[in-house]
Amino acid sequence: MKKTIIALAACAPLLVALPAQAAAPKAKDPVRALKGQFVAGHGVRFTETTTLSGQKLKEQSRKGTFQFNAKGIAAYDIVTTFTPGRHERVVSVGKFSYLSGGLPPSELPAGKTWAKYRGWSGGGGGFRGQVINPLEPKTLAALIKRGKLTKRTITGKITFKELDKLSPWFDEFVPLRMYDDTKVSYTLTLTSAGLVSRVKSSYAATGVLDISRYDGKTMTIDSRFTGWGAKTSIKAPDPKKVSFRED
Repeated sequence: MKKTIIALAACAPLLVALPAQAAAPKAKDPVRALKGQFVAGHGVRFTETTTLSGQKLKEQSRKGTFQFNAKGIAAYDIVTTFTPGRHERVVSVGKFSYLSGGLPPSELPAGKTWAKYRGWSGGGGGFRGQVINPLEPKTLAALIKRGKLTKRTITGKITFKELDKLSPWFDEFVPLRMYDDTKVSYTLTLTSAGLVSRVKSSYAATGVLDISRYDGKTMTIDSRFTGWGAKTSIKAPDPKKVSFRED
């Protein structure tokens, strides 16, 4: 009996400590969670709206799918709606991108509906689209490092110049910019698994396109990511309908 009492007394501190340990699980690492999604033939979907301060109508909206391989983004298929009835589609597979709807028909040979370019391209929609791509591990790590984490949101600021060094997406989708010192305010929202479900960014609208109607206005882009891990299959358009362009 005496030995039993001594044994219970020795175990008491452990019994008290266990609930406290169980109530404090480690926070998910977003970069590790992202890399865990890099599986060939799988990807994630997104929807996006771009608005200009003081304007009732959207500047544009986009939706699409990203496909991964073991290293990251392998392909994407994005449709941009500028105004009702005016659309643009960009498909990127391997080392080439294909653009439909972004060029006047007169600039394409007869029977061709797609323009082919080397590398990534965002088409016209890229200039008003999301400047922050949370699907790039290096970019995501930098945003986390310089931002502030509150529960499941990360907020911070970064310049165009800094994004240009970090992000192949930004460099290719917004190849021409007016002011590299433009500051981007961003908010990333995480799921319980540590994956990014939303990115909201804003910056001075003249930072990319310095036009009179953008003076003093703010461009805000709200992107939402869903269907992480979904099977995807993005393919290049029919070669018979493609015209290769060097410009």
